[in-house]
Amino acid sequence: MGLLRACADVVLVGSGTMLGSPKGTWRADRAFPDAAGGFAELRRRLGKPEQPTVAFLTGGGSFDPTHPILETGALVLTTETAAPQLSAAVPAATEVLAFGSGPRVDAAAAVAALRARGAGLILSEGGPTVFASLLAAGLVDELFLTVSPLLAGRGGRPRLGLVEGVELLPDATTPWHVESVRRHGDHLFLRYGLPRYAAG
Repeated sequence: MGLLRACADVVLVGSGTMLGSPKGTWRADRAFPDAAGGFAELRRRLGKPEQPTVAFLTGGGSFDPTHPILETGALVLTTETAAPQLSAAVPAATEVLAFGSGPRVDAAAAVAALRARGAGLILSEGGPTVFASLLAAGLVDELFLTVSPLLAGRGGRPRLGLVEGVELLPDATTPWHVESVRRHGDHLFLRYGLPRYAAG
């Protein structure tokens, strides 16, 4: 995760993930402090600023305008309906941009705006709803999936899956290919790519 953040121009996060990480910074050095110097050097060599831009994709309903990351400057990508209220609530360092007149953010337009600002590599840590919106818009090139040695049953309580809000089977199958597998202790770090993006 630290390496992915170190290479990213933008880290894209959903409001649910934001609420679940009240002190989150989405910085490479927070993911793996021991490699902080190496991450900083990598960003320098790549010609990137010290930290990636953090952008929140939200319809506005569960967004926390007091999250500390907003004080340092972030982007809020929201709907035309929610934009005025969010603009009035967030710190001056944070910019609010509107994409879509409906209840959901137009993910394709939001990503296009990030690209226009020079974001070549966008890392989504958004959560299942953001991930679903990016998948539905055809904006996902690679998937990094961690397999943990813990089992979590549903037990009658609803538990979110990897993708929420988009039906993928049977009509919208996506043929992912394994690009790499890494292991750290009992965790597996899997990297999948689409055929058009596969690294060879």
